[in-house]
This record gives sequence, structure tokens and C-alpha cells, in this order.
Amino acid sequence: MRSTINLASGICAASLALSIWISAQTTPQTASSPSASPKAAPSPVASPTRLSMRPIWFHGMISAVDQSAKTFTLSGKKQSRVFTVTDKTSITKAGKPATMTDVTENEEASGSYWKNTDGMLEAKTVKLGSIGKAKASLTSPATSQKASPEPKP
Repeated sequence: MRSTINLASGICAASLALSIWISAQTTPQTASSPSASPKAAPSPVASPTRLSMRPIWFHGMISAVDQSAKTFTLSGKKQSRVFTVTDKTSITKAGKPATMTDVTENEEASGSYWKNTDGMLEAKTVKLGSIGKAKASLTSPATSQKASPEPKP
């Protein structure tokens, strides 16, 4: 009998605690003064001007370059995209640091960019030249000689 009463009172206490917790979660809280209001949570956006926290990858052929505006255009199947180079942009060519003056038309480029709230595509990293050419330039001539068959006399 005693254990039944203890069990019943335990269930009642748990039900009461659960109902108070649920009502606290669903009832909106009103602040009586501006100082009592909670601070706003930080926005998940990396910057007030960026739409995403992660950079977006790109790869393609450069179809146009505007050195004065510091932009280059990648032509694509569906549309062309114009990327803006800033002081924060890291540009490399054949694994070595490069500048905006090294960006030329009809050259392969890959890298990453941020999409800003104003629609601008801000280049974060730019790698100039094709991936295949970069790998070929890194191999030594001795390695390429071993890979080729020797001519028979």
C-alpha cells in the first residue's frame, strides 16, 4: 500500500514538472523593459555582406578580364559569371603566388568565392592554369624518361 502511494505521488510530481516545462516552452515571454530583453543571437552568416558561411567552388575558362575593375569572367554552359578580386583574394599560378596582372583570357582557372548580398561574387582563392599542366610541371624529367619505353635499335 505504501509503495503504491509513493508511486502515485511520484507520477503526479513528474506530470506536474513536465506540464510546467511544456507551458514554459510554448508561452511567449514579454519583456517589461528594454534592459530585460535577451541579447540577439549572432547571425549564422559569416559577414553582414555574405550570404553563406562557406565558400563556393568554381572551375572554368576565363573569357574576359578587366584589370581596372579587378574582375574576370568565366564562361559556362548556362551563363557567364563575373568574379571580383579583392585584397583578400589569394591568386596562384603553377603553385607560386601571382597577382591580378597574371590573370589572362583563354586560361583555365579554379578556386572558391563568396556570394555577397549585393550579388557580387568575391573571389577568395584563384588557381590559374589547368590542373594537368600543374602536375606535369611538378614531375621531374628523370621520372618522365623512365615512364617512356626505350626505342629498339
